[in-house]
Amino acid sequence: MTIPYLTAAECDPLMDWMALTDAMIEGHRMPPADLRDVLLARGEDRLLSRAAWIDGLGVGVKSVTVFPGNPAQGRPSIHGAMLVFDDATGAVEAVIDNALVTRWKTAGDSLLGARLLARKGARRLLIVGAGTVAASLIEAYGALIDGVEISVWARRPEQAEALAGRYPGVRAAPDLEAAVTAAEIVATCTMAREPLIRGDWLQPGQHLDLIGAFTPEMREADDTAMRRSRIFVDSRATTIGHIGELTIPMAAGVISEADVLGDFHDLVAGRAGRRSDEEITLFKNGGGAHLDLMTARMILDRWRAAQKS
Repeated sequence: MTIPYLTAAECDPLMDWMALTDAMIEGHRMPPADLRDVLLARGEDRLLSRAAWIDGLGVGVKSVTVFPGNPAQGRPSIHGAMLVFDDATGAVEAVIDNALVTRWKTAGDSLLGARLLARKGARRLLIVGAGTVAASLIEAYGALIDGVEISVWARRPEQAEALAGRYPGVRAAPDLEAAVTAAEIVATCTMAREPLIRGDWLQPGQHLDLIGAFTPEMREADDTAMRRSRIFVDSRATTIGHIGELTIPMAAGVISEADVLGDFHDLVAGRAGRRSDEEITLFKNGGGAHLDLMTARMILDRWRAAQKS
């Protein structure tokens, strides 16, 4: 049997943002994932492999190379793919392009966080950052919120304007503080190592969706934001002790592990969540391999259904 290689061109039209969050909810009702990460290095080059096994859902291994010198030679700096294995037999079911899995997983992760934590009726969304993830967030939040009002801020105003120009009704925000103050949901997807979001700017009832930081040195929100918010994560196992958004303020005694009030398992089970329209919720999107697997499984199931139709 030929093992399919699934790409964005083939599978993007088959996907649906809200159905993906439904799949993630069901995935978090299954037994917790067994997770493993392996990072290999050669100078500045990196290979990151992330594996997840969810009993009943299967096994997924996503490997990504990051070669910073490639763009100077006209090549992309990131390459990767994901293997999906059958849970019952261990057979390889599919190879899925990294960009396809990551696009849907990353924005879907945050969309589920907002679905479970954002104040009902919130419509004003600020996206901080103007890259590939920001574009996915525009599409994802548009599926969650009818009549969503979206603004985009970036360090380089021309990037925000260019992204906003691709989507009717989306506007570029010239001033970050004013844009944060006016928003009901703030989603950050930057490569910041120093905080961009100041806690003094936050307003009662806001939902803060932090995506960008993924190393121990990176963070997007300051200590005051952490203190003022009720903190949630997608997975305790892949965020606490791993990502600067949490490790830096924890090391400084600003917050403790006990201040992380729940992850998706807790939120889906109803053990944690927003308690009032006035509190500020902060969600850290860590994007673990278990979410890659849930996303890949949906992509493969949709592709198979399309082959039969």
